[in-house]
Amino acid sequence: MQNRDKHQTAPEPLHLRRKPGILANLRSSFLTGLVVIAPVGLTVWLIWTVVGWVDSFVLPFVPDPYEPERFLKEIFGEDTQINVRGVGVVFFLVFTVVIGWIAKGVIGRSFIAWAEVLVDRMPIVRSIYSGVKQIAETIFAQTDSKFDKACLIEYPRAGLWAVAFVSTAAKGEISRRVPRNENILSVFLPTTPNPTSGFLLFVPESEVIYLDMSVEDAAKLVISAGLVYPNAGHEDLPPTPGGIPIDVENERQRDKLGA
Repeated sequence: MQNRDKHQTAPEPLHLRRKPGILANLRSSFLTGLVVIAPVGLTVWLIWTVVGWVDSFVLPFVPDPYEPERFLKEIFGEDTQINVRGVGVVFFLVFTVVIGWIAKGVIGRSFIAWAEVLVDRMPIVRSIYSGVKQIAETIFAQTDSKFDKACLIEYPRAGLWAVAFVSTAAKGEISRRVPRNENILSVFLPTTPNPTSGFLLFVPESEVIYLDMSVEDAAKLVISAGLVYPNAGHEDLPPTPGGIPIDVENERQRDKLGA
């Protein structure tokens, strides 16, 4: 009887955790190095590729006396073979600045207006030119036409939330046709992992929850498929009332007083 009690109360042996072996350490070091090298390598490769593409497109339009290879051959000899990257980018930047400076003047604006009149008379060319012009003006114009805030909306059904970007308040026929007695916002809902494609939604402002994170941080969250949370270190901060950031609410109040 006593032997049986001793057998039942005997402590179980402890299972010590084995230390990782050499292969496990090598694997961990390799993955850590890959995390460090991959972003740097991809960034350098992307810049190098884009610069080479611009050079291949611009350099054929550069006169022969101004080509960089000609200057290098005159300095170091005819047998010199050096691939100079970035010269086409410099020519492109200088050319673009000169064209922009001319376009802002009276003569430049008159010439552009005359050229657009000619383009309007060409059916197919007119459609292509107007579309490209609208896209270019939207992307590169120095105006405030950009995403205002990141937000959450219920999509594709109630109870499911998606990250979106507030574009502007709905205007014109959209604002008149929507049967609502409140402001309607135009919201862009991006797709993962390509945020350049998505859906344009018109949502009542009361159904939009503004986020404190910036538009850039929200884009990182979408691109990473939820793996990168910009505000991961600020979970202890209290949420803003109604999901509206204080600076946005203050700006709204100023707009109301100004109106």
